[in-house]
Amino acid sequence: MPDHLHAVWTLPDGDSDYSIRWRNIKRAFTALIADNRRPVVSASRRYKNEQAIWQRRFWEHRIRDERDFVQHIDYIHYNPVKHGLVGRPVDWPFSSIHRYIGQGVLPENWGESPITLDSGIGWE
Repeated sequence: MPDHLHAVWTLPDGDSDYSIRWRNIKRAFTALIADNRRPVVSASRRYKNEQAIWQRRFWEHRIRDERDFVQHIDYIHYNPVKHGLVGRPVDWPFSSIHRYIGQGVLPENWGESPITLDSGIGWE
């Protein structure tokens, strides 16, 4: 997505430190952007040694069961359509939906018909 991202991670047993992982991802990505291409940093962010590329917070959710997992993956796959970036989930080139289709988990036309709660998606 142009202004946000979604990720589903499997962390090692006994490890739930999302914050350190996000910090490392943000730091590595930011380092790739030339200084003259970075947004202007506010005084507050400069004081905390932060860049203006990332929001300060993130939302985490521990997947409870298989149904919860499927609902979150469906939400992620449909998100580019929801935000008006494409007409069909398969049209978003940066989506894991292509892997799901390639593995036969989802049909190529997934998400083109109106979605109802009966389809297993509970995020409408």
